[in-house]
Amino acid sequence: MKKLLALLAMAGIAVAAGAEPTPAPEGAKVYIIAPADGAEVSSPVTVRFGLVGMGVAPAGTAVPNTGHHHLIIDSDLPPLDQPVPKDDKHIHFGGGQTEVTLDLPPGKHTLQLLMGDHLHVPHDPPVVSDRITITVK
Repeated sequence: MKKLLALLAMAGIAVAAGAEPTPAPEGAKVYIIAPADGAEVSSPVTVRFGLVGMGVAPAGTAVPNTGHHHLIIDSDLPPLDQPVPKDDKHIHFGGGQTEVTLDLPPGKHTLQLLMGDHLHVPHDPPVVSDRITITVK
C-alpha cells in the first residue's frame, strides 16, 4: 500500500485525505547556497541546496527526519497539506539531488525550496527556505 501511495503522489495525485503529516525535526532548515539573493547571473544557472537538521532521502522512502527538495520557481508556495504539484514551477528532486542547473530566460526570477516527505507532502511544520530573487542577464 505504501508503494501505491508513493506512486500516486509522484504522479501528482492527492493521497488519502486526513493522512497524518510527517513531523519535521526540530530546528530543521533548508536554504539556497547559490546563487545569492539579488545576484545577477547568466543562464544556465546552477542552484545549490543546503539543509540542516534533517537528512535527504529519495521520494517513496519513509525514513524519519528525512525528506527531499522541491524548487519553486516564480510561484507562491503550494498548499502545505497536499503533495507538491509537479510542473515547470514546482521542480521535484525525488532522487535526493541537492543541486540543479536551469535554463532560465532573461529577467527577474524568484526561487524557493520546500522539503517534502516520502509522498511529496510538506512536513509539519513546513521546512521552507527564504524566497530569493535573481536576475538573469
